[in-house]
Amino acid sequence: MVNNIVLAIVVMALVTYLIRVTPLVLIRREIKNRTVRSFLYYVPYVTLSVMTFPAILSATAVLWSALAALAVAVVLSLCRCKLPVVALAACVTVFAVECLLF
Repeated sequence: MVNNIVLAIVVMALVTYLIRVTPLVLIRREIKNRTVRSFLYYVPYVTLSVMTFPAILSATAVLWSALAALAVAVVLSLCRCKLPVVALAACVTVFAVECLLF
């Protein structure tokens, strides 16, 4: 059992290392293709969104409160409100919806 855990850690470390080193080895000069540069520009934002969205929907006891908070957060962010305002409004929305439902 201990050997399996050590083997899993070694394999994960190797895969992580290869993923980070491969671009450095394969790409030696500046990327000039506009499409590739645009794609690489948006990768961090997409990755953050993909990791955050499921957590938003599963963070509350009731799905409806999560959806209401998500809607409030999206609207406020589109109105260019600051992050603390958006987060506080989403939290208040979850609290209000769950108080109304229970």
